[in-house]
Amino acid sequence: MRRLEMEEQAGRSEPPPLPEQVELGDALLPEQGFGPLFHRLYRVAIEEANLRAAELMGRIQVDPNAVSPKEFARFHKVDGASGRMHLGDDYLIHMPGPWNGPVRVVDLTTHSFRFMTLKGHLEAGQIEFRATDDVGLIFEIESWARSGDRLSHVLYDNLRMAKEIQLHMWTSTLERVVKVSGGVRHDLIRVETHRTVVDGRP
Repeated sequence: MRRLEMEEQAGRSEPPPLPEQVELGDALLPEQGFGPLFHRLYRVAIEEANLRAAELMGRIQVDPNAVSPKEFARFHKVDGASGRMHLGDDYLIHMPGPWNGPVRVVDLTTHSFRFMTLKGHLEAGQIEFRATDDVGLIFEIESWARSGDRLSHVLYDNLRMAKEIQLHMWTSTLERVVKVSGGVRHDLIRVETHRTVVDGRP
């Protein structure tokens, strides 16, 4: 694993805009969160994969648990048609302890999907999963989020406990993506964290 952490100026790591057609009434937005905004990127390059990017993403959109490390996160659709993922679907991500995270699908393509967090989530923001065909296969998880409440802020940015759990969860997901693709990992998993102070408050 290759880790890079850096400070960012305000405005450089803002999350993507949310679409008007998706219900936002129970959204937990970054401006409702606590502490700094963390922009994170987890990336793995895969060689000799049996699946193209769209095929891999299609499998994940049918069942996110196909690549989720179940000891850390298990996806359960709570609102939306059964089967393949659709725009506006709601999921509850079951995690150890009091960390269950409700999310909603706010963007969906053949190569990606993006969740926003809902009230009650550990974080306030968005997270995107995407696959691309490059020299080999590239899979990335990118998030833009602040802590959802004061306790989460203490556990994440001060004690760093939640941060390390989250790091292990998403790097484990990338390892499972490699396995599902039928390929092998090329080089180290890359993890970037950009930390932005919001409103001058740490």
